[in-house]
Amino acid sequence: MTDITHAGWIWLAKGAGAVAGSAISLAYILPKHRRDAAVRFAVGVVCGMVFGGATGLKLAEILELSGRLGAAETMLMGAAVASLCAWSAIGLALRYFQTRPVGPLPQGRSERLDDQKGR
Repeated sequence: MTDITHAGWIWLAKGAGAVAGSAISLAYILPKHRRDAAVRFAVGVVCGMVFGGATGLKLAEILELSGRLGAAETMLMGAAVASLCAWSAIGLALRYFQTRPVGPLPQGRSERLDDQKGR
């Protein structure tokens, strides 16, 4: 069996946290279509992998757990939270904008749109 290096454990923890955070965000705000679910999952995993380290360090500092958590645990926690927050915030914003009524265009804009139909 191959031994995993310390850096390997960090990447594994970051990936597991990102996948877990994405899965939780899908459960919180259910997507309407498969495509929405796939995009939300991908964005969550990428955000967890990219921002997981900084988020984990900041959370450990705020919660005063820096001395008690290892590097892998910090990365796992940070990746999960970053992944969860990425689509939770965007999903809530999308729901907000989808429920707002669309108002009419300001005066003069609709006439210019008719002129540009053939372009």
